[in-house]
Amino acid sequence: MDVNWDKALNRLRTMRLQGLYRATTRKKCIDEQSDSSLVRCFSALDLTALGIGSSLGVGVYVLVGNVAKTMTGPAVIISFAIAAVVSMIAGLCYAEFAARVPKAGSAYVYSYVTIGEFMAFVIGWILILEYIIGSASVVRGLSKYVDALFNNSMSLLFQAAAPMNISHFSQYPDFFAFGVTLVFSGALACGAKESSTANNIFTLVNLSVVLFVIVSGAIKADFKNWKIKPNCQTEICRKEKGEGGFMPFGIAGVISGAATCFYGFIGFDCVATTSEEAKNPKRDIPIAIIASLTVVFLAYFSISTILTTVLPYYDQDTDAPFPYMFKVIGWDWARYVVTAGAICALCASLMGSMYPLPRIIYAMASDGLIFKSMGKIHSRFHTPVIGTLSSGLLTGILAAIFDLDELIGLMNIGVFITYSIVAACVVILRYEESNSFEKKQDIESYSLLSVMSQLVNFKRLNYSTKLTSKIVTYLVPVYFVICFGVSLLYSTYDDEIKHGNLLFVIPLTVLVFFLVSILFFIYLQPKCDRHLSFKVPFVPFLPAISILFNVYLMVNIKMRTWIEFFVWMAAGFCIYFLYGIWNSNMNTAKKTEKDNLKNGDLPKF
Repeated sequence: MDVNWDKALNRLRTMRLQGLYRATTRKKCIDEQSDSSLVRCFSALDLTALGIGSSLGVGVYVLVGNVAKTMTGPAVIISFAIAAVVSMIAGLCYAEFAARVPKAGSAYVYSYVTIGEFMAFVIGWILILEYIIGSASVVRGLSKYVDALFNNSMSLLFQAAAPMNISHFSQYPDFFAFGVTLVFSGALACGAKESSTANNIFTLVNLSVVLFVIVSGAIKADFKNWKIKPNCQTEICRKEKGEGGFMPFGIAGVISGAATCFYGFIGFDCVATTSEEAKNPKRDIPIAIIASLTVVFLAYFSISTILTTVLPYYDQDTDAPFPYMFKVIGWDWARYVVTAGAICALCASLMGSMYPLPRIIYAMASDGLIFKSMGKIHSRFHTPVIGTLSSGLLTGILAAIFDLDELIGLMNIGVFITYSIVAACVVILRYEESNSFEKKQDIESYSLLSVMSQLVNFKRLNYSTKLTSKIVTYLVPVYFVICFGVSLLYSTYDDEIKHGNLLFVIPLTVLVFFLVSILFFIYLQPKCDRHLSFKVPFVPFLPAISILFNVYLMVNIKMRTWIEFFVWMAAGFCIYFLYGIWNSNMNTAKKTEKDNLKNGDLPKF
C-alpha cells in the first residue's frame, strides 16, 4: 500500500497518450498450472447449491406474486421462461470462460485476459458494487421479514432508540441487519468449506419448502383461475387489474414482467468466482451453472403455476404471497412452514451474495490493482480474511443506515454490464488467432482491400489469423454501439414506431440492418482451433442476443441511478490511476524484466 501520491499525480500528468494506452490495454497471461493460495474443496454439488442459494431467495417468496398481480397475470410463467432463456445464455458464456480461465475473479479475470487491464478494473469495481448492494438488500429484507414475525416490535424499538430523519436514508439504524452481516462475514472468513456446508443446509431447507408449497398448493389448484376476469366497473380498476384471462396485461406486460423476473436469476455468476476453490473447475463450474439455472427456473415455473391457479392473479399479496395464499385457503399452520423456508432462503441468498465479494477483492489485490493487503490469505483459514471482514463491514453499514430501494438499480446496471462484457469476450476469444496460423508464420497484408475481402472471407480460410482476429475484435465494440442506438431509439419512441411513423421506423431499420450485417461478417470469420471442455453453441448469435437484451434493459434505467453509478466509478478511477496502474503485477514484471528503474521509482511509459 506504499505509494507516493504526489509522484503518481505528476507522472500521470506527463504520461504520453501512447504509454497510457499500452498500460491500460496490457493483458494478463494465465498460468493454469500455478498453485493457488486458496483450498480446492468445492465439488459440483457444492457449486450447484451455491448457485441455487444465491438465486432462489427473495424472488420466490415475493417476486412471483408482485409480477403476477401488477404486470402479467397468469402469464408470469412465460415471463420467467423468457428471463430463464436469457439468463441461460449468459450462464453458458460464464461456463465457457470458467473452462478457459480457471481462476478466482469471474468476469474480472475474463476481461483481464481478453480486453485489457483498465477494462478489467472497471468490471471488478462494478462487481464490488453489485455484490455489496445485493448483500445489503438481502440482509435488509431478512431483517424486515423477521421484524414482521414479531409484529414490527424490532423496528419500533430501533426507531425509538435512534431515529433518523435524513432523505434517502433509513428511518432508523437497523442494528439487526448490521449484526447478521458481521456474523455471516465471520463465517465466510473462517473457511470456505465450513461456509459451504452451512449454505448447503440452507439451500436444502429452501428447496424442501418450495417443494412443500408446490405439492400442497396442487391440491387446491384450479386452472379456471387462468380464465377468470375481474369484476371492474371503472377505468382505474381495469388499468390496475387488466382485462382478465391468461394474459390480462397483453404482450407488453409479459415483456415488462420478464425484465423484472430477470432479477430472480441474478446470482448464478457467483459460481464462476470459485474457480480456484473448485476441485475440477473446467468440468464442475459449467455443470453447476447450468444445473443451478435449470433448478431455479423449474422452481419459479412451478411456484408461479401453483400461485396463479390457487388464487386469481388480481387477488395476490405483493409482499408475502404464500402466507396469504395459505391463509385464504384456511391452512394457517402452513404459514409457519413457509416462514421458516423464507428465512432459510434469505440466509442462503445472503451467503451467496456475500461469498463472491472477498474473492473479487482477492483477485484484484493479487494483481496489484487495489491494495494488496486486502487479498492476503490467512495461514489457518486459507481465506482472504481482511478482504472478507472489511467488505462485510461496509455491507453491514449500508444495510444499517441506507434506504436501499433506490440503490437496486445500481445492482442491475452492474449485472447487465458484466453479462454483456462476458458475452463479448466469448466472441472475441472464439475468433482469436489459431495455433495453426502461429506455426505457419504467414505474412498477412493489412491493406484496405485485404480487410474488405476478409470481411466476407473471400479466401475461404479455415483457420483464424491475426487479421481475422482483429476484424472481430473491432466489430464487437461497433456492435455494442449500434445496440445502444437501437435500444435508445426503440425505448424512447416506441409508440411512434408501433404506429409506423417513418421518421423513426427508417432509422431503426437502418440500425437493425447494420446490426445484422456485423453479425454476418463475424460469423463468416474462421474460428480458433483451441480445444475446450465446454463451448457456447451458436456463436456469435447467442452472445449477441445476450448483449442486445442487456443493453436494452440498461438504457431503460432512470438517469438518477446512472449518476449514482458514475460517482461510484469516479472513485474507482482515482484508485486505479493513482495506485493500480503503478502497482499492477503486469507493470512490476515489466520493471523487473527491463531492470532500468531504481527501487521505489514509478514506471515510465
